[in-house]
Amino acid sequence: MHELSIAVAVVEQVEEAVRHQGRAVASLTLRIGELAGVVPEALDFAFALATEGTSLAGARLLIDTVEGRGRCDNCGREAPTGMPPVLWCTACGATLTLLGGRELEIVRVVLADGPRAAESAEDGPRPAAAGLPTRDEEAGHVPHR
Repeated sequence: MHELSIAVAVVEQVEEAVRHQGRAVASLTLRIGELAGVVPEALDFAFALATEGTSLAGARLLIDTVEGRGRCDNCGREAPTGMPPVLWCTACGATLTLLGGRELEIVRVVLADGPRAAESAEDGPRPAAAGLPTRDEEAGHVPHR
């Protein structure tokens, strides 16, 4: 289940990006291409596991799916690739060049308005309280590893 390694990497990157904010993450939006080989349900499950004990604990994971698209190298026709992908032109039979559908990007992080829940040495980090008002902040830069 490579979705767990993806979820862990996303959590690490977002935690690093918001560490100085001192607030919990309310939600996170990922843009994932249908050709990226990621099963959204498995990623959602893995995300819940990966966020335990972090500033993302209790955060909602939102996924924007990007359709696979290709352009014919011969006639220039653009079309969706479908799933499973058709990587040749249905009009002339030439090979398609992929234009989209392999994305895996962090596009938005929404932080809770209040301070991060108090952390104690015994209990570890606590998830953000449900129903906290949030402030939407674009992820201008999420560091890559």
